[in-house]
Amino acid sequence: MERWKYFCDHYFNFKAVGLGIDVSKIDDFDGVFAKIDRKAIFKEMATLESGAIANSDENRMVGHYWLRNPAIAPSDDLKRAITDVWSNLDRFVYAVHSGDICGQSGKFKNVLCIGIGGSALGPQLACKALSQKPRNKMALAFLDNTDPDGIDYILGKLNGKLDETLVIVTSKSGGTPETRNGMLEVANAYGQAGLVFSRHAIAITCEDSQLDRQAKKEGWLKRFPMWDWVGGRTSIASVVGLLPMALQGIDYKKFLNGMRDVDSLTRVHEKTNPALLLATAWYAATKGKGEKAMVVLPYKDRLALFSKFLQQLIMESLGKKLDRDGKVVEQGLTVYGNKGSTDQHAYVQQLRDGPNNFFVTFIEVLEDRDGQSMDIEEDITAGDYLEGFLLGTRQALYENHRESLAITIDRVDEHHLGVLIGLYERAVSFYASMVNINAYHQPGVEAGKKAANTILKLQKSILQHLRNNPKQSFSAEAIAKATESGDVETVFKLLEHLEGNRRIQCTRGSNLQQNSYQYLI
Repeated sequence: MERWKYFCDHYFNFKAVGLGIDVSKIDDFDGVFAKIDRKAIFKEMATLESGAIANSDENRMVGHYWLRNPAIAPSDDLKRAITDVWSNLDRFVYAVHSGDICGQSGKFKNVLCIGIGGSALGPQLACKALSQKPRNKMALAFLDNTDPDGIDYILGKLNGKLDETLVIVTSKSGGTPETRNGMLEVANAYGQAGLVFSRHAIAITCEDSQLDRQAKKEGWLKRFPMWDWVGGRTSIASVVGLLPMALQGIDYKKFLNGMRDVDSLTRVHEKTNPALLLATAWYAATKGKGEKAMVVLPYKDRLALFSKFLQQLIMESLGKKLDRDGKVVEQGLTVYGNKGSTDQHAYVQQLRDGPNNFFVTFIEVLEDRDGQSMDIEEDITAGDYLEGFLLGTRQALYENHRESLAITIDRVDEHHLGVLIGLYERAVSFYASMVNINAYHQPGVEAGKKAANTILKLQKSILQHLRNNPKQSFSAEAIAKATESGDVETVFKLLEHLEGNRRIQCTRGSNLQQNSYQYLI
């Protein structure tokens, strides 16, 4: 009975939005909740929502909360900008579905989304979670990498269908390499098929960006705006996520309402705040120092991409070297993801008996399917088995002193997906406040991009050197010297990649140092 009372005190049911949160299996939850400075946390959130500069690196506001509730935006211009996009989106989608806007050969039947990171993860999650074949108005496909083989795979699935495929290119600047490369590859495929790419393309980008200017010059079907105050990982509530949803036939307004409704609950200053519960549980489980990873286990096939979505939202927001005072803290919260019960057969052994370096978040969905289920055995359905595996796994972990929390939603639909995503967005903000970091910049991502550009410049120098000496062979060390690169290892890796794609040839020696490379004439 004592354990039951403890559970009742630590299970929170938010019936208004169809959400439940159980923190009864998080050690020291109460102790951490008693110590957190709630006044400072909510003051910071109010400042964020009022339009203060939150990303100092880029000198911009962070306003994804306005996207589902324009009434709280800090200016009339911003309110109109958001609602105008909704109106333009609705008109455009209606015209596509009716055939008033069509491709060279007729009505559009497919959508190809080209983007990366937040420009792809959110739409992919919504597409999988909310797809209903009887009501799907269009079929969606995604290009979210610069992998040539992956591009060929998607284009192969669309072979013979490009004339009835609408292409959405999403990039704030238009210069994001992965997105630009995918766009160029797809545009080339349209040309090879005798089609005009611009008559099938729309852009989602910032005003007057490189992509915006290109789309305007080439006469693309439509240009939708992105705003610098919306980060990629929180862009699902912008046209980035809403347009693919609407084209597929998903009611994006119900999704936005779910986000807005949970936002209102997350402004409460007590334990009846679901996002505060979540952030406190994270802090208690990791001691506020990222000491344990978070394993996210959704027990629903439709939510298989949810953990992948959370990886970007949480790790890009919370993985920071410096706190807001400039102190080195190396903060972060590592997110791993699997699907229950499918992947239990792969991971549950280590979760129960291996290193205790994690805590688990179980995602439970009460409604098994739309309609009644048959009995697999007397009084037991397939969905009952799924629930049994969830509860059994959580109990087995608890018995071996492994912490977990559980999030319950009524069903997977537009509203509840909005509730889930809105809940995690706010929890990330609260946790960042607790550990004194800025959740809304990403210097590490920019560092990686700069490093990649340096490497690509080096590759150009390598090829130029080999072209200038077409009948000569050089070792990796000699090429590094000729290109004034002190990094022979990187030169070697680039040479191997070029040789692997038959752009240069290699004569193998008895060891790596004796390999010699020549331009392939």
